[in-house]
Amino acid sequence: MISKKMENMVANSSAIRAMFEEGNRLAKLYGPENVFDFSLGNPNVPAPEAVKDAIVELLNEEDPVALHGYTNSNAGYEDVRQAVAESLNKRFGTGFSANNITMTVGAAGGLNVILKALLNPGDEVIVFAPYFGEYRSYVDNYDGVLVEVSPNTENFQPRLDELEEKITDRTRAVIVNTPNNPTGVVYSEDTIRKMASVLEKKQAEYGTDIYLISDEPYRELAYDGVEVPYLTKYYANTIVGYSYSKSLSLPGERIGYLVIPDDASDSENVIAAANVATRILGFVNAPTLQQKVVKACLDEKTDLSFYNRNREALYNGLRELGFECIKPEGAFYLFVKSPVEDEKAFCAEAKKYNILLVPGSSFGCPGYVRIAYCVSYETIINSLPKFAELAAEYK
Repeated sequence: MISKKMENMVANSSAIRAMFEEGNRLAKLYGPENVFDFSLGNPNVPAPEAVKDAIVELLNEEDPVALHGYTNSNAGYEDVRQAVAESLNKRFGTGFSANNITMTVGAAGGLNVILKALLNPGDEVIVFAPYFGEYRSYVDNYDGVLVEVSPNTENFQPRLDELEEKITDRTRAVIVNTPNNPTGVVYSEDTIRKMASVLEKKQAEYGTDIYLISDEPYRELAYDGVEVPYLTKYYANTIVGYSYSKSLSLPGERIGYLVIPDDASDSENVIAAANVATRILGFVNAPTLQQKVVKACLDEKTDLSFYNRNREALYNGLRELGFECIKPEGAFYLFVKSPVEDEKAFCAEAKKYNILLVPGSSFGCPGYVRIAYCVSYETIINSLPKFAELAAEYK
């Protein structure tokens, strides 16, 4: 028998993955060109050419024993961590060193590392709905308690008054994700400043440390000149989790990092705990080849014009058909209001047209559906007539 905790996790397995697997099944039946799978945030833009060049050069020139071996520190190669720190300092005016960087197995690995380092059983972690559904499992992994702040469906900026109400003496962390999955919203600088003020006030009230964990896999995917605030500049107890999955189109390579600033409370012990957590969670260290690759590609970026063309075509097309949604400022998701209260029923109806959507209840926000537009432009264009047939059902 599997554990009771895993029984629950299996029973509530990711709706996103389930829909993706359904898309593969339908593609075999009807042909991939006739299936419009918007379920999974899997980049459809190739990695920059520099990534391939870096891999080839490393394989040809580096000592293969060292290149594929363990790193001296569980935090990763020191030269890689120093290069990441210097890149951040140049971009955001920060003052990080290699000591502040822990290389991780993607952002998901990084979040698990920092939650393992911080949480005692019963500690509370606050999230803002809608939020990436896997946060539930990540917090539950360490016997924490997930506390949801209800969605602000007017503009999807966080409800800070409710945040203040829900912070208790057991609150250990608050997770923010901006640009946001699933809405594509970027939290404004004004929002971040006010959030920091709330957290500082509550820390003083309870005499506790509350860490703000910024989950940033979509940081580089922002449109129309929108600036994404770098949160360590606004709140001392900020920890950043980053991934190259989207910025360099490397989701399967599982490479990212944590930033734990010296200004964060008890930073020396938190850094030490994160490095030990990296080992005991079974990661040991982040993939060594990919650490070297990203060091060589720190100034590279994915082609945003691809996603932007999809964003414009899908947003404008659905709005013309009468669907309600806000225009995403970042990431590659559109969060659309379901024409009926039960968005799961709407998703089931959409599937009759081979349109695969993810219900908003997976993100703590029922009544909406998420569309991942990181697909081919042809898929976007060819899906619109099917969306029109779907819309006609709901008039």
